[in-house]
This record gives sequence, structure tokens and C-alpha cells, in this order.
Amino acid sequence: MEAGPDFELVLGSASPRRRELLAGVGLAPPVVPADVDESVVGRPAPEVAAVDIARRKARALAASRVGAAVVVLCADTVVGVQDEDGWTLLGKPSDRDEARRMLQRLSGSTQVVSTGLCVARCSDGALFDDVESTHVTMRPLGPDEIDAYLDSGEWRDKAGAYGIQGRADAFVVGLSGGGFDNVVGLPVERALALLERAGYRHLPDRVHEQ
Repeated sequence: MEAGPDFELVLGSASPRRRELLAGVGLAPPVVPADVDESVVGRPAPEVAAVDIARRKARALAASRVGAAVVVLCADTVVGVQDEDGWTLLGKPSDRDEARRMLQRLSGSTQVVSTGLCVARCSDGALFDDVESTHVTMRPLGPDEIDAYLDSGEWRDKAGAYGIQGRADAFVVGLSGGGFDNVVGLPVERALALLERAGYRHLPDRVHEQ
């Protein structure tokens, strides 16, 4: 069978954590962040919201590369807490006070962390999407612990106001249903599988062994 075009990969995210996760499997694509409206209407489940926002990002970046031999990988991570009224989604806190409220809400609870993925194949406009969700159980946090974490500054630019790869790892007592890398911000194997579906050739060998 005739091989398809040799696509260039672009990462549509400014997240240093996503860059690091891709670098860990030998991929170092150029970074072109997507500037889109990330607001959510209503109270959708976190996996629905995450995929929707990832698709918005991918469409926006693909629109300026129509017909190009480029695949764009976009992702969005959402933290969701469910109660009798439905889902409450926690994005990136705007300030320290909002970060405190988020951590207080997550303290002693199990939340769902969903990362939506979308790959846009710019040559024909095709979109490929997927999502991974991880249940994260956090132990009860005292006020002093929350203050110390806020002082560290690690809450900035993180959905739910914490990064599991940093000091907040000490808050987490259980993970189920999805991977650690998903909570960090990119389920790597799922992302590689999407890139393979889109026709991107320059993948680490292990994706072909699954």
C-alpha cells in the first residue's frame, strides 16, 4: 500500500508538563498554543467538557493550516466533583483565594480528572479524539497544609489548583480508572494511538507493540 504524506507534528499546548511527557517518549514538536474560549455551558461531565475544549483548540489551529501536511495534537484537562446537583468543574484558578476554595472542595473527596485529546489532520480537516478519566482520592487537608501549598505557588496554571507531580502528591491516597500521566495532563499512550490513527509516522516503537 502506498504510504501517506509525512506529517509534521505540532503541539497545541503551552503546558510545560505536556511537553515533558512527550519528550519522555522522544517527541519534541514545536509548540503553538491555541487561543480559544474555554468556557463551559451547563454542568457537563468532565470527560465531555474536556473533549469539547480539546476539539475547539484543534479546530482553531487547523484553520490556519488548511491543506498542510501537519497534525496538531491538542489536550485539555478538567477536574470534576459530583454531588446530588450534578457536576462541578474546576479549571485553573484565577487567584490564590479561588485556589484555596478549590482545595477545600477537593479535600477528603474523590474527584474525576479527565483529559480530552484531539488530533487535527490539517491536510483534509479530519479530527480524531479520545478521553481518559482518572478517579483521584485526596485525604482531608488541614488549613495549614493548604496555606503551605498555596505559598509554594504550585497551584498556578493547574486545573483543580494542584499538580500531582509535585508537592500535592502527598495529598493523594488513591488513583483508579486511569493513569498518573493523565492527571499530570496528557495520557501519553492514548495520545500516541490517536497520532497513529491520524497517520503520523514518527512514533516511538512501543506504540506499535500494543
